[in-house]
Amino acid sequence: MEKRVTFKSAWLPWVLLAPQVAIIAVFFFWPAAQALVQSFQQQDPFGLSVQWVGLENFRNLFSDGSYLESFKTTAYFSLLVASLGIVLSLVLAYFADRAVRTALVYRTLLIWPYAVAPAVAGVVWLFLFSGSIGVLAYWIHSWGLPWDPLLNGNHAMALVVTAAVWKQLSYNFLFFVAGLQSVPKSLVEAAAIDGAGAWRRFWSIQFPLLSPTTFFLLVINIVYAFFDTFGIIDAATHGGPGKDTAILVYKVYFDGFKALDLGGSAAQSAVLMVIVVALTVVQFRFVEKKVNY
Repeated sequence: MEKRVTFKSAWLPWVLLAPQVAIIAVFFFWPAAQALVQSFQQQDPFGLSVQWVGLENFRNLFSDGSYLESFKTTAYFSLLVASLGIVLSLVLAYFADRAVRTALVYRTLLIWPYAVAPAVAGVVWLFLFSGSIGVLAYWIHSWGLPWDPLLNGNHAMALVVTAAVWKQLSYNFLFFVAGLQSVPKSLVEAAAIDGAGAWRRFWSIQFPLLSPTTFFLLVINIVYAFFDTFGIIDAATHGGPGKDTAILVYKVYFDGFKALDLGGSAAQSAVLMVIVVALTVVQFRFVEKKVNY
């Protein structure tokens, strides 16, 4: 029988929802509406004068070569962060799920990075990859490989991708471990009795049953790469060298708070919001068809 919750008062559900609705309205819808209005305006840095310019901010954006280049940087960065983060966390979750002894220790150590703030993660990996004092940089140089993230854009991209993947690894790991533990053991044992190896059991049974979790993490990781990696990039590279690691969200900050182009920054935030919403819709429209619930 289907169970339903009934309220004696018709107003009680709305009262219970009111705090959350108020928080969303104040901290999401109201700032988003303000940014949308400001994207059609041009104002001085002190807010003393405001001029309505219509679509001029958007025309200036798409005629700016550095802004168009940031699209490529963001796409490349997001693809690396989402794909590497999901693959590595799935591998770690698979081996942690198989471990019998000290399994709790493994899982605890892999969860710890999620408690680190993005800016702290950026600084930690910046020190590790520092050409003068970094341990990892010392190993790279000892292998005869050149390494300088302060001058080489590819090295700087590798630095921020590594920090971003490491920061999100724990989040992905938690969901994959929970998903693997929810797979019926009887199916895996039956496949093992039939002679299927570990890889065959994982690819044919466990991974298809993890498709809802994988799809959810794909959406979350793309949104994370677009927005939540700002602290890592700002702390580690400041968008440099040049503009090689200046993704869209960092350019919104730089143009708004450093260059004091408030209208252009608001236009960039509006474009970024449209891009993320469009990507999410595309994922739910096409990628979700491959998910087995």
